[in-house]
Amino acid sequence: MQITLNNRVETLEVVRLTVSELLKVKNFTFKMLIVKINGKLINKTEYDTAEIADGDDVQVIHLISGG
Repeated sequence: MQITLNNRVETLEVVRLTVSELLKVKNFTFKMLIVKINGKLINKTEYDTAEIADGDDVQVIHLISGG
């Protein structure tokens, strides 16, 4: 499977992939994340079921707070 992850083309040796699986494979462990697939915001409660397809554009954004 080939996807664009944070503006970089990534090739993954899987046929099917959920958001949760992607976060685990790519070691995204930060607690405050926003995930978009093809510009659509994915709710955190949907990470286990939201599937990423071949050719999708995925953005994983770390939120940080400050003042």
